[in-house]
Amino acid sequence: MPRAIYGLLWIALQFAVPAQAEEVSREQIKGIDEQVQEIKKDVLSISSELKLLEEKLLYPSNTQVSLFVSLAGKEKFRLDSVEIMLDGKAVATHVYSFKELEALQAGGMQRIYTGNVQTGEHLLKVGSIGKGADGKEQHQAGEYRFKKGIGPGLVEINLAGPGERSSGIEFKDR
Repeated sequence: MPRAIYGLLWIALQFAVPAQAEEVSREQIKGIDEQVQEIKKDVLSISSELKLLEEKLLYPSNTQVSLFVSLAGKEKFRLDSVEIMLDGKAVATHVYSFKELEALQAGGMQRIYTGNVQTGEHLLKVGSIGKGADGKEQHQAGEYRFKKGIGPGLVEINLAGPGERSSGIEFKDR
């Protein structure tokens, strides 16, 4: 009789241990998954902080200039590409995707360039290619002289379709 009891206990333990092990491993996996999610959040936070630090080091505020592109009003003008030259050097070229164009048409602004320039006067040349409401390809160009002061410089390049204004390109110091 005792052997039968030991045999039954042994059989019961064989089935009980895997069930407990399965429960423990599910809890462990859940705990590991939560730890992985926390680590991902920490990595993303550190990455954004490093990006800000890198920008401060590469572009100190006393020499920094940023150029932004926007579209005028609710236009039927479809911007395809923009090319920007600063003091005779090509600094930015961009071909717009459908989503980027939608964002600009909804009133958004795109930071197209950030760089270092000395204080003083600078020449900005902008060329754009797009299609007007009539579907014809439109090429526009504009120049702008701006004076970079001691703080960070911001220039908005506002693009409009042909006929909206004389040059189609308007500049604003911010």
